Amino acid sequence: MKIQNNQFLSIEQLQDQYLQQTKVNGQPADTTSNGITFQDILKQQVQQNTESAEVKFSKHAATRLSDRNIELTDNQLERLKEGTQRASEKGINESLVLVDSLAFIVNIPNNTVVTAMSQAETKENVFTNIDGAVII
Repeated sequence: MKIQNNQFLSIEQLQDQYLQQTKVNGQPADTTSNGITFQDILKQQVQQNTESAEVKFSKHAATRLSDRNIELTDNQLERLKEGTQRASEKGINESLVLVDSLAFIVNIPNNTVVTAMSQAETKENVFTNIDGAVII
């Protein structure tokens, strides 16, 4: 901080100084050498991670699928992945994802199906410990 004539700079003067320092090496401070902002890089990385992240099945969910003779088609698996991505975009942690007549409880941060059931097993239609639902 500069002191001029034994006086402190005003807030407006400090603000002007700070705002004028937003350029580093001739470019805005929040850009890389090739002109891409940090926010652009972050969005790109998040998008790549969510697009490439495959849905995993926990041991419990795999057992449930097997016990209940539920076989997922490629289309259903792709829609489950899409539902998981949508839930992630909305900030959901534990989601109910409904695909056709199948219900999946998915831990969104881990991209892991925790349990799965068909409509026949959802007699009460009550799902607990979820904070969102996606219907695909």
